[in-house]
Amino acid sequence: MTGPGLAATMASLDAALTSAPLAQPPSTIKAGVDLGTAYTVLVALDGDDRPLAAAYEFADVVRDGVVTDYIGAVDVLRRLTADVEARLGVSIPAAFGAYPPGVPLSEVRAVRHVIEAAGMECDGLIDEPSAANAVLGLRDGVVVDVGGGTTGVAVISDGEVVHTADEPTGGTHLTLVIAGALGIGFDEAETLKKDPTQQARLFPLVRPVMEKVASIVVANTRGWPVPRVHLVGGSVAFPGFAEAVSRASGFDAVVPVAPLFVTPLGIARSAHAHEPAHLTTNAGWLPR
Repeated sequence: MTGPGLAATMASLDAALTSAPLAQPPSTIKAGVDLGTAYTVLVALDGDDRPLAAAYEFADVVRDGVVTDYIGAVDVLRRLTADVEARLGVSIPAAFGAYPPGVPLSEVRAVRHVIEAAGMECDGLIDEPSAANAVLGLRDGVVVDVGGGTTGVAVISDGEVVHTADEPTGGTHLTLVIAGALGIGFDEAETLKKDPTQQARLFPLVRPVMEKVASIVVANTRGWPVPRVHLVGGSVAFPGFAEAVSRASGFDAVVPVAPLFVTPLGIARSAHAHEPAHLTTNAGWLPR
């Protein structure tokens, strides 16, 4: 899905991030959880893949695709779940999770355990670039998911994922380069990175990281046709990212609208639809 269709879909998801409580609770829910290095995101859709409610929170609980703070990850997801469920008016019985391609099986299981500890069943897992393509709907091309710590690559041929890879380098590396070059702390560098008024002057500092992403794409697509590279993940919203990757790789690289939320939306779209349960309070069941 590209162009106006994708823009409309992402606008609908953007509205779901701040949606008011629903007047009528949904009869079915599809939910997706993205435990990212920088942000944890929860998206709830109806049975027709229309966004109902979503929430996200900055959280330092995952590094390079590995859950490093299990308790913190569970706590964040519980908060997001409570927020989304309050707006849905029903509980979320199950959710899909995602993982960077190539991480150890033990880390894939950790994603499942976090979801289950937060009170939902984990009824499936999908690699992140494949989840992104559930939204982009490419027949042929390359999806590059630039996370906080790693860059995942998926080659799409005739609508199928035929090759995946994942290597270190992501948004955290942009922040580390800024911190080192300016002699400031990580948190201050992270704030500067996200400040639109600072990004033009920071671009020369972080361009080598973007070029490293390009080299990852080139190395992991040899032998495959690459009509276009689609960059997703919050980091690629940094101005000039697509152009830097295009120049360094020789490929046509593009960034869709709202790149941070493409993968979380795709995780939810890949999930199974479930009939939700009523919410409970300390006083008992809430009537619906």
